Amino acid sequence: MKEFIQVFFKPWGILLLIFILWLIHFLNVKYSLNLAQFGVYPRTLSGFFGILTSPLIHSSDGYNHLLNNSIPLLIMGWALFYFYQPIGLKIFILSWLITGLFVWISGRPSHHIGISGVLYSLLFFLFFSGVFRSDGRLLTVALFVVFLYGSMVWGIFPYDWKISFESHFFGSVTGTVLAIFYRKEGESFKRKKAQWEIEEELGIEPPDFEGMFNEENEN
Repeated sequence: MKEFIQVFFKPWGILLLIFILWLIHFLNVKYSLNLAQFGVYPRTLSGFFGILTSPLIHSSDGYNHLLNNSIPLLIMGWALFYFYQPIGLKIFILSWLITGLFVWISGRPSHHIGISGVLYSLLFFLFFSGVFRSDGRLLTVALFVVFLYGSMVWGIFPYDWKISFESHFFGSVTGTVLAIFYRKEGESFKRKKAQWEIEEELGIEPPDFEGMFNEENEN
């Protein structure tokens, strides 16, 4: 089971997740299944189950909601599992669960649906992970993601009451905290240390070739 999960959540596995989201949405729209009832409904026992199911459900009023989430999910999900493969699955699951839990605790009494809360967590994780780590490649990834989706930050404010800004806000908090907590582990590509850096850490003094050469000349 563990091996299956690890294979599923490799970078290309995000495509399968997006396919599942579209399949669920198609069935929801075509057969009027009213799946929104399985979203997070704060501070209710039935709504607590929505922590698991709400990211799989999107607004049945057309396809814009899911379409607007699919492309960012593809890009940020790929970046997460490619550049942070050792902890990518852990970050994704924690983003999913912790964001939903905070929404359940503090959200408005309404059904909160959509995977956008997870996306905000990934956005803030990728950005702050790139900032906290002394790796130019990860910082480049962070800046690239912010260049594409930096405008998403406005979504944490309640400018439209039809949108679950709580999911956006708590997703951003979750991603930031995860970036701090895992700032020293998880990148897939580590720069190899130079020999002099290893010797310096071990306290080994390099030979003084210049002094030896000068001493030989004097003799």
